Amino acid sequence: MGNNGLFITATDTDAGKTFVTAHLLRRFRQRGRDAMAVKPVQTGCEPGADGRLCAPDVEAYLKTAEGLLPAGTREAMTMLTYRRACSPHMAGALEGAQPDIESMLARVRSLRYRPLLVEGAGGVMAPLNASETMLDLMARLGFPVLLTAENRLGAINHVLLSLAALRSRGLEVAGVVFTQPHPASPDDADIRVENAAAIPRFGKTPLLANIEHDPAPDLLDRRLDAICDHLDKLLGAA
Repeated sequence: MGNNGLFITATDTDAGKTFVTAHLLRRFRQRGRDAMAVKPVQTGCEPGADGRLCAPDVEAYLKTAEGLLPAGTREAMTMLTYRRACSPHMAGALEGAQPDIESMLARVRSLRYRPLLVEGAGGVMAPLNASETMLDLMARLGFPVLLTAENRLGAINHVLLSLAALRSRGLEVAGVVFTQPHPASPDDADIRVENAAAIPRFGKTPLLANIEHDPAPDLLDRRLDAICDHLDKLLGAA
């Protein structure tokens, strides 16, 4: 597949990776790129009007990039879906169909978008099935990895542990993006500033953006453009 893809993972669940994936999709499309986002496995799905399970992260992609995507995009974005909101290995056991890495790899590798944004489920080490984790999927796929994390107390440790796990499997780290999914306390402002300074120093990887809680649209686009510019150099802008 070459270097057309990027895997987006996180230090934990609810660390902003869907927000980052959806808005990178939007911004790449606005910049004229043939970008697409896919979710290999999604839990916590509800039946849609047609009775099929609806992946909430895919719906976030579609809403965020509304008017910028080709017809039939939902089908390309959605792969394995489960009703129970839990780790994929547990959802698969409950529903009698464990996620299979080979089928996910085949689906992802069949897509020719550039860049192809692949969003994981949960954190780096989230169990995928009875014997494999999300890290195993990343290693098999071989795409560079963008790591997202909530900028809060403990973030340095969580990011460094995740970086160590990614590098232990020979994966290239594209960089780190800090998010603020929840309103931040002004009492912790100095911690968030130090977190942002510590990641490049201790993690030996760039902090590509520090996205504030509910940023103004123009500010968000400036943050996204910094990420897109870096990824264009890494993945190639062709």
